[in-house]
Amino acid sequence: MAVRLLEDVDADDVGTVGGKAASLGELIGAGLPVPPGFAVTAGTYRTFIEEAGIDDELFEAVDVDPEDSAALREAEERAEELILGTPFPEPVREEILDRYRAMGEDGEEAFVAVRSSATAEDLPDSSFAGQQETFLNVREEDLLRRVKECWASLFTQRAIYYRQQRGFPHSEVDIAVVVQRMVDAEKSGVMFTSHPSTGEPQVTIEAAWGLGEAVVSGTVSPDNYVYDRERGAVDKVTVADKKVEMVKDAETGETVQLDVEEERRHERVLSDAEIGDLVELGERVESHYGAPQDVEWAIYDGEIYMLQSRPITTIREDAGGEAGADEAGAATADGDGRVTDDGPDRGTASNGDGRVTDDGPDRGTASNGDDDADVLVDGLGASPGVVSGAVRIVHKLDHLDQVQEGDVMVTEMTMPDMVPAMKRAAGIVTDEGGMTSHAAIISRELGVPAVVGTGNGTRVLEDGRQVTLDGDKGTIRAGESESAEPGEEFEPVEAARPETPVKPMTATEVKVNVSIPEAAERAAATGADGVGLLRIEHMVLSLGKTPERYIADRGARAYQDELIEGVRRVADEFYPRPVRVRTIDAPTDEFRELEGGEGEPAEHNPMLGWRGIRRSLDKSEPFRQELAAFARLYDMGYDNLEVMFPLVNDAADVEGITAHMREAGIDPETHRWGVMVETPASALQIEELANAGIDFASFGTNDLTQYTLAVDRNNEHVADRFDELHPAVLRLIGDTVEACRELGVDTSICGQAGSKPEMVEFLVEKGVSSISANIDAVRDVQHEVKRTEQRLLLDSVR
Repeated sequence: MAVRLLEDVDADDVGTVGGKAASLGELIGAGLPVPPGFAVTAGTYRTFIEEAGIDDELFEAVDVDPEDSAALREAEERAEELILGTPFPEPVREEILDRYRAMGEDGEEAFVAVRSSATAEDLPDSSFAGQQETFLNVREEDLLRRVKECWASLFTQRAIYYRQQRGFPHSEVDIAVVVQRMVDAEKSGVMFTSHPSTGEPQVTIEAAWGLGEAVVSGTVSPDNYVYDRERGAVDKVTVADKKVEMVKDAETGETVQLDVEEERRHERVLSDAEIGDLVELGERVESHYGAPQDVEWAIYDGEIYMLQSRPITTIREDAGGEAGADEAGAATADGDGRVTDDGPDRGTASNGDGRVTDDGPDRGTASNGDDDADVLVDGLGASPGVVSGAVRIVHKLDHLDQVQEGDVMVTEMTMPDMVPAMKRAAGIVTDEGGMTSHAAIISRELGVPAVVGTGNGTRVLEDGRQVTLDGDKGTIRAGESESAEPGEEFEPVEAARPETPVKPMTATEVKVNVSIPEAAERAAATGADGVGLLRIEHMVLSLGKTPERYIADRGARAYQDELIEGVRRVADEFYPRPVRVRTIDAPTDEFRELEGGEGEPAEHNPMLGWRGIRRSLDKSEPFRQELAAFARLYDMGYDNLEVMFPLVNDAADVEGITAHMREAGIDPETHRWGVMVETPASALQIEELANAGIDFASFGTNDLTQYTLAVDRNNEHVADRFDELHPAVLRLIGDTVEACRELGVDTSICGQAGSKPEMVEFLVEKGVSSISANIDAVRDVQHEVKRTEQRLLLDSVR
């Protein structure tokens, strides 16, 4: 018998129908709501390869060194060729088609999911999820081919590698195929019936609109709901910005990805009542199996369906243990409706981009199995890494000398003139600031682990105390950690250098942000197409004096020399790649801390005050010397330099800029220069700015976001509301890019958001000229740009 109905199988039939089908049969037997279907048995696969005489050649072809990428690729290709090239025996063919036709209603063909179900799948200590294929919305015309493709997927590169790593002989693993009626899900997702790491009685549900493959594949950021089973109540609700959904196309029947309407993007997917229903079903599933489960579910017309259940394999055996077996990574969704999920460890949703959390940001409170009693303070993990060192509290600039190599520097908020001490420190902790603060940005560029926005670090931590800083979890713990080495020297260039000598070739340039000249070598090692943002204020403010005081004490030429030395260091590393240098853009509170800053105005909110080009045009002597330094650099032959002006609002600002450029001997017609688009005003008046002569416009998303949403990006109290992917921000950016394309003006992004995959995809689709990313994100952005460009090209061909 080639086919068995799901309702006729149970856990004892794993060897016959595989783990997925056996699990579905168990769920049906337990009275749980499961869509009907059947399984093409594993014996059918075995008979197919043996009677066709391809079994010996097949197993020999995949017996390769799993660490040899080329051999793995050849093995996969040969296995697919053998299986797909062998015809179905006629009796098997007819039995499968007859059973499928019986699923139709009212003379209509059924839409089915065709899913692999390997006999070594979903074992208590090993999950083979994602090693084989799933196909959605399949009809008779494609059914038999999809079944064979499922068989062939038993020998994908990742499946071959995984089995050999886990010690499962290829010849002993068979594969069945589940053919199950599709649920036209209105909402769907996954549910962990217990905490996936600790096993605590906490249900975690991820939910999105449409088919659940959007969640499993990582195509959409789902809502996240946490339910406390002991209290019997929803503990946390995190509503994501759900930009897309996967649905069945009404005309073609194929699975397609559509944009979610604006009103539903930020709408909560599940009600409390639906969460309660899911939890009840989840508890029944867990009770039936006697172990925590990872459940896939869907809701259609008010009814909940269980699509799959498997044991959670990532729960630690003890409080201090490591997470379990299969953490193979994220999934990908192919355009033909095929879904490949590379492992069940989808985890619990974090407070990521575009999300709003009911109880504020999760700042380092997640348990990792250790005793939380030794956590002294926590905050936002701003720069990754774990280090141990002695605490050095810095309240004033004259305390900076106390920070020695290997110390953990703790301060209210870092300033540009603290950079020398930050370079010496093993780790950095601040009371204030978010992920886009000075401390966060510079720490990442230097490769120094950092935790920001603790709120009380300078008050709670004791000077000289030995602590361990975890820049991933956002915690500072008492004592030393075995996993951290105090004073460990960081190798910035090697850490940033691409693992492969050839970077992805993209039409959209991928550049890098540089805050300090000391990071130039590490930045250049990324293989970036140039520097999209070199901040000049860090060179100025690290002098310890305001520009006016420095010029008064040392002279205009000395001030120019300081700027030239810093800019040349970066320009030399990148030549002939372009380096975009931004003129000074520091708020008054940063100047006030310097010698000569006593005359700075006390502004209620310096981020909205006298800064950027408005300060440069008002207090023009330092600005003139900056431009004079650029003129000298051009004379030296640095034709790869491009000047960029911050916080420009309108054409009047541009007129003032060009007048100063000409006065400094810089011809605006022959040297490339441009403006930052950081305010809604500049975005809305981009045509006027373009007509005034700019060559490029670069988005500073940190400021554009805070000015659009009225959120101070340095205020940790509103850090969870700072969202560069907010629809209003994206609309300003998208409209500006499209306008600039028509006007012949290049566009780029150099704000923090340029490192986010969602922003990269959005910008490439809009046609941005370049994207400038943080040093540690350049490689990821390069690959994200390439993927998006290839998808757009493929879509245009299709």
